[in-house]
Amino acid sequence: MSRWLSLLLLVSAHAYAAPPTEPERMPAERQLVAQFNDVRHSVAGRTSELISTAMGFIGVPYRRGGNSAETGFDCSGFVRAIFDQAKGLALPRRAAEQAAATEVIDKKDLQPGDLVFFNTMRRAFSHVGIYLGDGKFIHAPRSGAQVRVEDMSASYWQRRFNGARRVAQDDVGSPFAATSTQ
Repeated sequence: MSRWLSLLLLVSAHAYAAPPTEPERMPAERQLVAQFNDVRHSVAGRTSELISTAMGFIGVPYRRGGNSAETGFDCSGFVRAIFDQAKGLALPRRAAEQAAATEVIDKKDLQPGDLVFFNTMRRAFSHVGIYLGDGKFIHAPRSGAQVRVEDMSASYWQRRFNGARRVAQDDVGSPFAATSTQ
């Protein structure tokens, strides 16, 4: 869970449990806490299945062109398989195509389940992973390695960071609407 979300939970729990100082403010505080809890459950529901599915593949070997746990994954095959299995969405096959088909977001706006892209082959968007929160992401790194979690603050990943994207699966006209398998 991200530090931001943890802090909000702590503040909202304190606000909910603390005795009101002004009786007329209590209904507004309760309404705010109720709204926050609704948002928290909604976000958690959308991302928890995706993240838990991805984490279930830790240790699967890398295989260039691979797109299944049985044969191994490359980076974009891993991301594509996770979104298909957890969300029923068929993302494009290559990392650059996934970047082009998803919504650009600022790095500071990353949320668990967003895509993170890196320039690892002297070309933009040549590597992709799934953001987990707290500066961590999961990916299929390279030949001879396995699906694993890494820290984006490591100098290797900082130097190669290309951008962040969000899969806008709920949007009408989404590039994935026609390829949804749900």
